[in-house]
Amino acid sequence: MTAISSILLQDVGPDGLSPADHLRTLDFQRHNAELPAVWESFRTGRGSRIPVIIGANVRIFIGNPLTNPHSLIDFRRYSEDPDLMYDVLLAFQRWLRFNLLQDAELGIPDQWNIAPNFMNYYEAAWFGCPIEYPPDQVPDTLPAFAANPEAVMENGLPDPCGGLMARVADYEQHFRDRAARREFLGRKVAVSPSLLGTDGVMTVACNLFGAEFVCAAMLDEPLRLQRLFSFITEATIDRISARRKRYGLPLPVPGFGFADDSIALISPAAYAQHVLPHHRRLCQALADSGPRSIHLCGDATRHFPLIRDELNVRCFDTGFPIDFAALRTALGPDVQIQGGPHIELLRTATPAQVRSEVRRILATGVARHGRFALREGNNLAPGTPLENIDALYAAGREFGRLSTTG
Repeated sequence: MTAISSILLQDVGPDGLSPADHLRTLDFQRHNAELPAVWESFRTGRGSRIPVIIGANVRIFIGNPLTNPHSLIDFRRYSEDPDLMYDVLLAFQRWLRFNLLQDAELGIPDQWNIAPNFMNYYEAAWFGCPIEYPPDQVPDTLPAFAANPEAVMENGLPDPCGGLMARVADYEQHFRDRAARREFLGRKVAVSPSLLGTDGVMTVACNLFGAEFVCAAMLDEPLRLQRLFSFITEATIDRISARRKRYGLPLPVPGFGFADDSIALISPAAYAQHVLPHHRRLCQALADSGPRSIHLCGDATRHFPLIRDELNVRCFDTGFPIDFAALRTALGPDVQIQGGPHIELLRTATPAQVRSEVRRILATGVARHGRFALREGNNLAPGTPLENIDALYAAGREFGRLSTTG
């Protein structure tokens, strides 16, 4: 155990519990035994209640003075030191399982699963954008090709195993070496496949060239933008294909999912003309014929019916703002929707206010047919009171009963 690991796990007993854990009195065995029926209900639309989930990443752990005492860890050190990343990822997983109440397995697992974590900057960094570390924020990249967008294509498609991906491979091997030497809280550690998706062609383009160029080029230089979009799409297909081959995973991908948050900036007509062809190309190259999923933050619901029909997307993970009644009407009863209260409401509201907001959302009829998962909208903010997560979960169970939402 490293010195940092000892600090992160201070007061954690051999059973994985700390006296400070929020869920220390939960009956984990009973909670976990309920999960298969809950998720089968979500998949089939038949059951007793909707599931409640929480999307959270390591920023809520690093940004919390209780889990990161004296700010010992910052994102630069976390990102550039594989030992520190390994320690933090395991400590974060342990904290998550004993503090965030949701319809996911809680308590000590049979096996820990971690993977190198380069957050949402990894694609732009792989294309060659420099990484920056803003104070008290997650890492980001600078648009290195803003002055000359075509420079990204000068050397042809990037090596799918080079650049940041080579660093990821080094971290994976380092993780495996450490995992082979020592268990974590009495359980083995496995290194999971990672970076198998994409944040989407338009989002990556905005990161590479700047959103102003991308949006202006749609109007003024559409053919130029299409060449750039095509390059990004082909490079993305190469990267994902190579990584799946590395892990021995199948192609085409069953249940393929991706994202593209930046389409919230454009109209349905602009999406259909400029972006949809590249989403279609991505799905043709990587996805099987089965239903797919997409994550879209922001106000992008105007695009959802077209995405459903053209890309066979049957699960939409949403952010905010969302008109849930209108969205359910637009998508019909058979499409899965995930969403819920604004993350800032969860961070600043009282538990009673969280309960009221969940009740309002579920009263829209979005969960009427059971094809709805309640979650924060979108990605839990540092400093969110754990009592508000409890309130979200309790309200989801109370108002998300399928016998009362129809």
